Amino acid sequence: MTSTNDIRRSFLDYFEGQGHARVPSAPLVPHNDPTLMFVNAGMVPFKNVFTGLETRPYVTATSSQKCVRAGGKHNDLDNVGYTARHHTFFEMLGNFSFGDYFKEQAITHAWTLLTQVWGISAEKLVVTVYHTDDQAFDLWKKIAGLPDHKIIRIATKDNFWAMGADGPCGPCSEIFYDHGEHIYGGPPGSPEEDGDRFVEIWNLVFMQFLQEADQIVGDLPRPSIDTGMGLERIAAVLQGVHDNYDTDTFKALIAESGALTGSSTTGENQASHRVIADHLRASGFLVADGVLPANEGRGYVLRRIMRRAMRHAHILGAKDPLMYRMVPSLVAEMGAAFPELVRAQPLIEATLLQEETRFRQTLANGLRLLDEATLTMAEGDTLPGATAFKLYDTFGFPYDLTEDALRAKSIAVDRAGFDAAMAEQKRAARAAWKGSGEKASDELWYDLADEFGGTEFIGYAAEEGEGEVVAIIKDGARVDRAGPGERVSVVFNQTPFYGESGGQVGDAGSISSEKGLKATVSDTHKYLGRVFAHDVTIEAGELALRDAVHLIVDHARRGAIRANHSATHLLHEALRERLGGHVAQKGSLVAPERLRFDFSQPTGMTQDDIAQVEADVNRHIRGNGSVVTRLMTPDEAIAEGAMALFGEKYGDEVRVVSMGTNDEGKTYSLELCGGTHVGALGEIGLFKIVDEGASSSGIRRVEALTGEAARQWLAARDAKLRETAAVLKASPDEVPARVATLVEDRRRLERELAEAKKALALGGGGAGAPTGPEQVGGINFIGQVLDGLEAKALRGAVDDAKQRIGSGVVALVAVNEGRASVAVGVSDGLGISAVDLVKVAVAALGGQGGGGRPDMAQGGGPDGAKAAEAVAAVRAALAEAKAAA
Repeated sequence: MTSTNDIRRSFLDYFEGQGHARVPSAPLVPHNDPTLMFVNAGMVPFKNVFTGLETRPYVTATSSQKCVRAGGKHNDLDNVGYTARHHTFFEMLGNFSFGDYFKEQAITHAWTLLTQVWGISAEKLVVTVYHTDDQAFDLWKKIAGLPDHKIIRIATKDNFWAMGADGPCGPCSEIFYDHGEHIYGGPPGSPEEDGDRFVEIWNLVFMQFLQEADQIVGDLPRPSIDTGMGLERIAAVLQGVHDNYDTDTFKALIAESGALTGSSTTGENQASHRVIADHLRASGFLVADGVLPANEGRGYVLRRIMRRAMRHAHILGAKDPLMYRMVPSLVAEMGAAFPELVRAQPLIEATLLQEETRFRQTLANGLRLLDEATLTMAEGDTLPGATAFKLYDTFGFPYDLTEDALRAKSIAVDRAGFDAAMAEQKRAARAAWKGSGEKASDELWYDLADEFGGTEFIGYAAEEGEGEVVAIIKDGARVDRAGPGERVSVVFNQTPFYGESGGQVGDAGSISSEKGLKATVSDTHKYLGRVFAHDVTIEAGELALRDAVHLIVDHARRGAIRANHSATHLLHEALRERLGGHVAQKGSLVAPERLRFDFSQPTGMTQDDIAQVEADVNRHIRGNGSVVTRLMTPDEAIAEGAMALFGEKYGDEVRVVSMGTNDEGKTYSLELCGGTHVGALGEIGLFKIVDEGASSSGIRRVEALTGEAARQWLAARDAKLRETAAVLKASPDEVPARVATLVEDRRRLERELAEAKKALALGGGGAGAPTGPEQVGGINFIGQVLDGLEAKALRGAVDDAKQRIGSGVVALVAVNEGRASVAVGVSDGLGISAVDLVKVAVAALGGQGGGGRPDMAQGGGPDGAKAAEAVAAVRAALAEAKAAA
């Protein structure tokens, strides 16, 4: 038997041997078409090559492209498991010519591969052509020798392909395989064509026209070829089976499902096993390509796929989570062709286990309530939409699961009633929001969220992508377009730009379009937790509603932000380990140039604390541990030990970021965080704390740098050290000792200078030096103005003067730079207060107050020119006090 892996390899080998470039499968999340949720055809990654917007170093190519059809107009989810050929995930084999060969060579390649390389009998093959494509009809007769009745002309759009209303288009030629008369059905174009006897295995698209507004306007200058063959369908043909689920890859996965559940894989269990096998493939590849379960967008589709499979595991009687245990079998079957599965295996297993563990409780509650609601219902009845909505809204039971669960009972669900209940809930929520006191300006964002839903953020896995314009806001009002020089806020259906939240600043970057738009994004905001608004300046061209644009995040800026954000998590844990478990985040800023972290701590950090925290963070950076993100409920995350970050609002589901490993082999940092992070800690490069201080009472603040910014800061410090060393004529290592010596010398000289000034002022014979005490009311009194004496030397000068006179009062006024300081000393036993006297002096100097002890008081005033008057005022007050005594 030819295995599916052999068939894939054989297809690619054949076309590579014919000069085609072998191109790896693109990720399932398209980066060149904002209208697509997932890549759903083999040509999607080459779309811009066909339109001429992109050039590649080859003109022919071949690939086996991963595809998912489970959302939007290409949604096969409800049929999967119940038909022979419907899948959520499938592979599209294709060969492509970008202006190189055309119809004749495409038909030759197809016929040669099918009949000569793979040995399929020509008697089993039938082809179709577009009814006016005489050229293709004649080529099939010439190359394949097919009789006229096996070349069927089809007049419908089934045999005419278009990329959209505008762009390349052209006729198709489909190749069908006849599974035999024992299966019901007729050839394409016949009344029985919907039967399963004739199965399309390959579609050849001849791109030869250009259309505008669905009208052909001319020929393409370079006609091209796009083909698509479902690997699962051709595997069924080559393995001699009619049903895709009977091919080797599916048989292996179904056998594993049967073994793990202990159930038969046929009969009434068949559909459940098929759903599990198919949905396991889709889930595994989507997670490997960066999609995680969520409540909106691609993540919601993934969750629906996962939960549909998990419900069928429940039907089969699985008592414990099942799907994560099947991942090794998936990797064994497909990992050689798709190494991303091997790399992501731990994440796929963890995601499936977590999702199924959570869902089993929801499922049990929902099925119980559903059984109660349908207890009296019979086949053909319809479950009220309000009941389905209650299951969804109150118990988290998705609508599609309700519909799927009732399929076996032949009970329908009132979708219109469900939608009406949903609309009523939104109306009530809107009314409640309006009464909550929110800013009126926020109503615009609420309208957008209500109308379009949330913006899908694709920036965890990519820094560029496509987006469709859903709103343009200028001066607080919605507009239809914006031109050069205008500054507007723009909302896209999806974006790689992170909106400011959780302390992390918004992304910046650029926007362009096929229409010539060039614009810059200076900042990105997130409103209501789900609407991303981009601050855009139009430089050239025009931006209009529903335009498809290319979004590019500033890579260097995003990289610096990611490094600073991950370093913040490491810093948080290092602070807790050094200072204690009381440390909790109280605020943060994660910007491209620096990080700031506020935390609870009653006292400042010592230099040893700072050094230890730095060392711990850098040790983990050097360890280059991986950074892993998982989705959990907030309660689950907290129970696992994750810390919530200050200022972040958490919904029903949170991202839990873990990084590093401690000495015990356990996770070092585990936090709830919706920001962007490095993939491995080594990407941070370097961590340096540049400042630590008080932010407010009981709150300390650390500012730090990472990566190149930290290196430049250290380099600048080193340059200053070397410059200082040169001035000191010393080596950098000698600078601390040399500076310490200079500081001590300066202090000694300052002391000597102060003593000299005091000696000069009090007794060194200088101008104004006192010659001896005078008598005021029989009390020795020295009153003197001392120019240039420092205020701090006054007390010592007063004490010296008091010692000279033995008993008495000393009042000295020092004048420096226009201001005056006064000190008054009174010997014991005189019954006079120095405080009363100094206040008189201060008042004379134009000041207020003054105080001290009865024997020594000090004060000062702004008017140094009245220093003599201050001495005179003390003299007068002393005389008055003595007379009163």
